[in-house]
Amino acid sequence: MELTAKLIQVLPIQTGMGKNGEWRKQNIILETDGMYPKKVCITLWGDKINESVLQVGSILNVSFDAESREYNGNWYTDLRAWKIEPAGAAAPAAAPAYGAPNQAPPAAPVDFSGDDGDDLPF
Repeated sequence: MELTAKLIQVLPIQTGMGKNGEWRKQNIILETDGMYPKKVCITLWGDKINESVLQVGSILNVSFDAESREYNGNWYTDLRAWKIEPAGAAAPAAAPAYGAPNQAPPAAPVDFSGDDGDDLPF
């Protein structure tokens, strides 16, 4: 999944030791744009933590996976980023607007007013 939103808070890096060695994670809080903005907490793990990109107030493009797990009858959802970059750094080609050279005009409306209803397609 992908999200473009404004970075509003960077939480402290958390570290620990696991069976595979030391781990690092950092949560960031993003706010979506629109009439009803939503706040979203996304987790960055290991080498995905790039402090030079994480500037409060910047607009970011975040690619992430959503995963839920059950523990003692309760479900917990984690949004884990796998790519994060400033918005506009790798902007995808925008869909052409109507009237662009490679876009066909809309089909003409079909007039069924003269249809007598006797022509069945089967």
